[in-house]
Amino acid sequence: MVVPELRPWRAAGPQLERIANAVRPRLARAATAAKPHLARWTRARGPRPPHLRRPRSVRTWQYTAGAATAGLALAAGVVTVAGPWDADGQRTAERDRAVALQRSGGADHGGSGTAAGAPRPAPSAAPVLVGLDAARSAVGTLQAAPGGKAFSDVLGPLLSASALGDTHTAAVVDVATGTRVYDAGAGKALTPASTTKIATAVAALSALGPDHRLTTRAALEPDTGELVLVGGGDPTLTAHEASEGWASLRTLAANAAKALQRRGIHKVTLSYDTTLYSGPALHPIGVNDNLAPVSALTADEGRTDDSTSGPAARASDPAQAAAGEFAGFLDAAGITTTPPGPSKASTRAETLATVSSPPLSTLVERMLTNSDNDIAEHLARQTALASGEPGSFDGGAKAISARLTKLGLPMSGASFHDGSGLDRDDRLTAGLLTGLLVTAGDPERPGLRPVLTGLPVAGFTGTLADRYTATAAGVVRAKTGTLTGVNTLAGTVVDADGHLLAFAFMASGTTSPTEAESALDKTATALANCGCR
Repeated sequence: MVVPELRPWRAAGPQLERIANAVRPRLARAATAAKPHLARWTRARGPRPPHLRRPRSVRTWQYTAGAATAGLALAAGVVTVAGPWDADGQRTAERDRAVALQRSGGADHGGSGTAAGAPRPAPSAAPVLVGLDAARSAVGTLQAAPGGKAFSDVLGPLLSASALGDTHTAAVVDVATGTRVYDAGAGKALTPASTTKIATAVAALSALGPDHRLTTRAALEPDTGELVLVGGGDPTLTAHEASEGWASLRTLAANAAKALQRRGIHKVTLSYDTTLYSGPALHPIGVNDNLAPVSALTADEGRTDDSTSGPAARASDPAQAAAGEFAGFLDAAGITTTPPGPSKASTRAETLATVSSPPLSTLVERMLTNSDNDIAEHLARQTALASGEPGSFDGGAKAISARLTKLGLPMSGASFHDGSGLDRDDRLTAGLLTGLLVTAGDPERPGLRPVLTGLPVAGFTGTLADRYTATAAGVVRAKTGTLTGVNTLAGTVVDADGHLLAFAFMASGTTSPTEAESALDKTATALANCGCR
């Protein structure tokens, strides 16, 4: 759950060269295998969606080796069909990688763009996209394909490593066909840790849609003249001077101040409304640097420093802290306020100003890339509200389970208690995790595609930025999960034959997180290099 600091861009050159050399043969095979699909996709493509920006031209020298160029060419014909991509097939996180590498603060990739004159980001790991639009059936059962090395011969010994503890399960599914090609206790429920966020993402996108936005507003009560800051449950609302595309508390205050001044109002009673959510704000784990108390009103996830991801000390009352910052911004704009206190906006309150989050697809990407627990818990509550459940931990857990059941996913043994996976009582199966990934790749469900695009990229982004630096970098995309004694990895990989595979590896009873992570990485790398049947 801890997001590592990214390395300086200038240090990444040798690594990128190794990556390009390693993936060049796979890219060539994948491009050949994808030609029929590309032809169909090209004919089916509609106009560029208006929300996708046209990227600036990129000089050849800024990419690494010929394989990267081939990868972008392959991606360009595929990924503009659906999902939060730009026209060159690069994910938001990858487009912004160069900028992120030149600043501290983790792998937060939200909307910062690339500054003029800065190096462009590393190219997208295009092979991962192969097969997403192939016709396929529902997730099936184990069916060994003829010829080649058996999956069990390759994966079995690796998953039996002592570093993976006394209990481990696994599943591998061919995304194009839906066939489960490897099963090692795939139906056994274990503690999933942060891979729970994959389920939260699928449920939230299913309930709300990828274009849904979360709105924070300032409303004026007509009778009392009270100004109410109404929380809309946006976990990405920021008070930072540079909002970088997220909803800005400063902008909300400036616009509210202008509206008040137009009415001749220069002093108000300030309050804040957090009634959108209900139930306990504090997670069962208690006070923890990995998660703030969950409130419908929060700025910068209640962080008390300038960080944007990873563990940090949090405000004990994020809503009060956000309202205090809002009051300061109003004062700077010429509006005097009383010290803010809790209240509830009436139905007669007039909305003076609003700010809205980026689309839900962007929030899902940030949540998965950074393993952001705060976003996860907010999305669980938003899913609950959209499903007619209370906006609480229990309501979110119930709504996630119901949404996944409605999607026809294998829910036997699954148990949800939160949206982030911090609760050790959560239970998922490897079969459910791969089912979630396959469902997210379903061409009939393009709204779920951010689940795949948000997965950390091995050796490049988020919680995998410092892993796979010499093996399978740019080819494995996976969500990590780590609690004491628990290590999980679930994601997608393109094998040596160009097949897109969804995998889930779960281990319980581990004693060394570092050794367990290494064992899981070796297993995913073997899957990438396998070409098994």
